[in-house]
Amino acid sequence: MKTALICGISGQDGAYLCKHLIEKGYKVIGTSRDAQMSSFQSLKTLGIRNQVAVESMSLTDFRSVLQVLDRHKPDEIYNLAGQSSVGLSFQQPVETLDSIVTGTINLLEVLRFIGSDCRLYNACSGECFGDTFHHPADEHSPFRPKSPYAVAKAAAFWAVANYRDAYGLFACSGLLFNHESPLRPARFVTQKIIQYACNLHKNGSTDEKLVLGNIEISRDWGWAPEYIEAMHKILQQDKADDFIIATGESHSLKEFIIETFTQLDLDWQAHIEIHDEFMRPSDIMISDANPAKALMELDWRANYKMKDVIRMMIESKLEN
Repeated sequence: MKTALICGISGQDGAYLCKHLIEKGYKVIGTSRDAQMSSFQSLKTLGIRNQVAVESMSLTDFRSVLQVLDRHKPDEIYNLAGQSSVGLSFQQPVETLDSIVTGTINLLEVLRFIGSDCRLYNACSGECFGDTFHHPADEHSPFRPKSPYAVAKAAAFWAVANYRDAYGLFACSGLLFNHESPLRPARFVTQKIIQYACNLHKNGSTDEKLVLGNIEISRDWGWAPEYIEAMHKILQQDKADDFIIATGESHSLKEFIIETFTQLDLDWQAHIEIHDEFMRPSDIMISDANPAKALMELDWRANYKMKDVIRMMIESKLEN
């Protein structure tokens, strides 16, 4: 039985990955900054809370990381922890860089220090590429980050690559583009749209409009439960490498809104309001991805595209 350590198990990806690994026969250890206080609601929603052990671990504290890794001696580590909101990173840039960059380096340093042959997956982001200008990014495309979050993810990516080359660690990064699910926190714009439209569908009317920022931005939206399968595949390869994980299709946020309201037979224009308050200091207008390498080397492709993602999120919301 392999042991997997999931840093940031309480989030969307951590919960789905935990379920996936349990089904594959892994012993799973999950960490959060304060395991005693965390509700682990996502694990409860998936019905797996009692099948995973949890530990308190601060990735920004080298000693804390060393103790947990020494105690459990995992075969695989999935680093999904750190500040995860692009918008919030403009308000908390120092915390964002510290949680992502320092946390990643601490994991790498502990693995180097103890001489472990454990395999490390690092959650990177398509945000690192910035605007792609309709030239889909591949693994050789340059990084042009446009937020503190993307800057932090880019730095963590290069730290992983450096430790892999310098010390021979089996360390990989997955450059995941946007991926959604019912487990998305309400602060994410996709979940805001789904929740608002479903409430409107259920209640028939509302006195408040949904206030958003720039709806002309384009993103590659996929289905999160599929993306965690790619994470696992990345660590099963003979050679450590980095991969873009995406659908290969981009759509504007406006298209996302229209599709959501259309599926519920609603008029989006009567309920959406654009406000400068929700505009970011800088933003990516067009984010395109080329996931060909993942198909060729991992035998992975996204089966669900934007319309499917919206349909499944709506179905889950209405059921609950």
